[in-house]
Amino acid sequence: MMKFVVLAVLVVGAYSCGLPTFPPIVTRVVGGVDVRPNSWPWQISLQYKSGSNWYHTCGGSLIDKQWVLTAAHCISSSRTYRVFLGKHSLSQEENGSVAIGAGKIIVHEAWNSFTIRNDIALIKLETAVTIGDTITPACLPEAGYVLPHNAPCYVTGWGRLYTNGPLADILQQALLPVVDHATCSKSDWWGSQVTTSMVCAGGDGVVAGCDGDSGGPLNCAGSDGAWEVHGIVSFGSGLSCNYNKKPTVFTRVSAYSDWISKNMASY
Repeated sequence: MMKFVVLAVLVVGAYSCGLPTFPPIVTRVVGGVDVRPNSWPWQISLQYKSGSNWYHTCGGSLIDKQWVLTAAHCISSSRTYRVFLGKHSLSQEENGSVAIGAGKIIVHEAWNSFTIRNDIALIKLETAVTIGDTITPACLPEAGYVLPHNAPCYVTGWGRLYTNGPLADILQQALLPVVDHATCSKSDWWGSQVTTSMVCAGGDGVVAGCDGDSGGPLNCAGSDGAWEVHGIVSFGSGLSCNYNKKPTVFTRVSAYSDWISKNMASY
């Protein structure tokens, strides 16, 4: 199984949350495609150190100049992490990108790795990032908001291009329509494994998140046109990334609004 298994408009200088300088190209596609550079400027690469090298392990979302939202299952107490922001290609040196050490890491106190419940974590960067064209925070949804069935949202990340395939070098995006809880909890879908604190998206057997996308965002446009992070990639089918009727499952961010606000205010 891929383990990959507050609300207010944030304004930092002249930059508002969820409004990229270079808007994403969001046509309806089959399968993931390379993104327009810097069109998802809150997307981060969470990396761990092994020897003298750093390796991508998960995605995440910048939600404030010093805070990143990711998945609890991405975090191991035995690893040293950094957050790479403003990236398009993971293998290239790029202007406007910066790596910042992970300072305080807060994993949800009720995170359960067996049931995959409360799969959410916050990372406070060692230093605040400078907001600009390549790095801009995403907005968060209204507390308690539940996306309607078939809402057009996008998953982004550097995860595997296909089941057991290589990790992407260029940031990818894919349209994943939301699957409502009534459908996703059917016995031939995810059944009781999904809760109302999760969001399902995809499930057509073609497009999905995959290993390495974990922790990354489910991006959905708000009524004002700003992009909101409604989900955190949590798990998918162990049979394949894009198994039919096994949509990618996300932690529903709006179910954790109070938890996010409380912890950001406490550190």
